Amino acid sequence: MVVDTGFRPFIFNCRPIQQMSDFSFYFNIGWQHIINTEALDHIFFIVALAAVYMAKDWKQVLILVTAFTLGHTITLVLSSLNIIELSSHWVEFLIPCTIIFTAASNLFQKTFTPKAIRINYFLALFFGLIHGLAFANTIRMVIAADQSFALSMFSFSVGLELGQLIIVISILVLAQFFVGYVKISRRNWVIFLSIAVMALALQMAIERWPKEQRHRKAQITNVNQRNIIEKVLLKEGDNVLSFCTSVICRCVAHLY
Repeated sequence: MVVDTGFRPFIFNCRPIQQMSDFSFYFNIGWQHIINTEALDHIFFIVALAAVYMAKDWKQVLILVTAFTLGHTITLVLSSLNIIELSSHWVEFLIPCTIIFTAASNLFQKTFTPKAIRINYFLALFFGLIHGLAFANTIRMVIAADQSFALSMFSFSVGLELGQLIIVISILVLAQFFVGYVKISRRNWVIFLSIAVMALALQMAIERWPKEQRHRKAQITNVNQRNIIEKVLLKEGDNVLSFCTSVICRCVAHLY
C-alpha cells in the first residue's frame, strides 16, 4: 500500500538567475565601453553630435540618440554574426574621421533651427554604422557559445545607451549653463566644442592610420635585421672557435 503524504519536491530553476547574471555582465561591458577613458573616440563623436543642441531641444536629441542607436545596432548584430567584416585597423581609423566630419559640419551651421540641424540625424545614423563595427569587436571577444545571443546584444546595448544618455545630458547641462547663464553666444559655444573635439580626433586619426603597409615593411626590415644578426653571431662563433683552436694548439705545442 502506497501512502500519499502530499509532499512534492521543490525543483529550483536556476535559469532566471543565470539570465540576470548574464544581463548584468553584458550590461557592464556596454556601460564601460562608453563610460571609460579608453572610449574617448565614441564620447567625442557624441559630443560633436550633441554640440548644436540645447536643453529645450530634448525631443530632437531623443531622435538623434535613436538614429545613432539604430545605426550601430545594425552593424553590431551583423558583425557579431560575422555577416560583415572589416579590418579593425580601418574601423579604428574611421571612427575619428566620423568625429572630424561631424564637428566640421557644425562649423557651417549659421542657424540652429530644427530644420537646419536635421543633418545630424543622418550623420548619427550613417556614422553609427561605423561605430557599431567597433562595438562588435568588443562583444565578439567575450560572448560565450552557450549564452543567448539576443540577451547578450540587448544587455550590451542597454548599458551602451544608458552611458550615451549620460553623456548627452551632461553636454546639454553644460550648454545651458554657458549659453543660458554665462551668456556665451550659442554659435561660439558650438564652434568651441566642435573645434576642440575636431583637434583631438585629428590627432587620433593620425595615430590610427592603418599600419598594414608599415607593418609589412617592418616585417621585411625585421627579417633583414634577423639575417644580419645571425650572420654576426655565426661570424663571432667562427672567431671564438678559431681562438679556442689556436689556444689549444699553442698549449699542445708548449707541452711538446
